[in-house]
Amino acid sequence: MSFVFNQGMGWMAALVSLTILVLLLVRESGRRDARHQARQSAAVERKLNLIMDHLGNRKREPDVPAGVQEELIAGRKIKAMKVYRDATGAGLRQVKDAVELLARRQGLG
Repeated sequence: MSFVFNQGMGWMAALVSLTILVLLLVRESGRRDARHQARQSAAVERKLNLIMDHLGNRKREPDVPAGVQEELIAGRKIKAMKVYRDATGAGLRQVKDAVELLARRQGLG
């Protein structure tokens, strides 16, 4: 009887392990898809910006305070937000939206 119980527990442990493995693979696949879609969106946006520039059909974007773009390129989004806020005096939400828009338009994140 003990042998049957141990054998049954082995199958159950294998089934639980397999289920966890499948769930982890599905989750990682979703993350990869989201990153891929974000890169594709940024690429499409850059191409659209080039077309709009070529056609001359583009609204003038607000001036970006000195240092913001450099911080974004260096990967320091929080520092870019601080520089933007110090230069403009804008509220936190406005700063966050402006810096994130600038980063997206430049394909930086």
